[in-house]
Amino acid sequence: MSVDEAAADAASGNRGRQSYRWSGVASLTLALGYLAIIPLFAHVGAPPTGGGGEAFFTYLPGKTGTWWWILGLSVFTDLLYIPLALALWMALKSVNHYLMALAAIFIGMFVILDLAVTWGHYASILTLFRSYSQAADDAHRSAYLAAAGYAAAVLATPVETVYAIVIPSVGILLIGVVMLKSHFGKLAACLALTTGVLGILALTGWFPVIMGNALFATGWFFVVGYKLIRLRPE
Repeated sequence: MSVDEAAADAASGNRGRQSYRWSGVASLTLALGYLAIIPLFAHVGAPPTGGGGEAFFTYLPGKTGTWWWILGLSVFTDLLYIPLALALWMALKSVNHYLMALAAIFIGMFVILDLAVTWGHYASILTLFRSYSQAADDAHRSAYLAAAGYAAAVLATPVETVYAIVIPSVGILLIGVVMLKSHFGKLAACLALTTGVLGILALTGWFPVIMGNALFATGWFFVVGYKLIRLRPE
């Protein structure tokens, strides 16, 4: 190998390490973002799952500021899935190219659907509630209430659970299968597999399962972030 080729390989390796390092930081930040959201949810309580716009407007007084923080953090953490998925694709495609491609598709679908459907509709409800609170007459308040009813109905459907929980959990499950045969270790793989199974079971609507999915996912992000920061490109 010539001096130029060796220098090029070294530069490529340095870029690869930097890419993994920043993706690891993204994973750790994602986990910290999830941890930050937990006390915010504890403060405002679970949003209504039925009753339409009226139930939301009854629930929201005094809580909109916290909900905007929840929404902002959730959008931010969704975006962090992108560099994480790309880094895991690069690190694990040599183990199983097809499963990692499928996992990346599921993660990408989650980011798009969660931003557009979940947080888009929550943002609509919060904006409509502000207008409702400032409305000067009953006619306008009724119009804002009716408009919020559509967004509330979307958020109450089982399809929303699929978009927000099941789809990313399937992507993480597939990554966990690949991790079983990789240098990421058994802990990362087991956390991913458990997250995936609990995410699929979240379709039952049972709260402990949903919370378990969130907690195992947070643990997985911490472990993967640590592994990526230390990872060297092959």
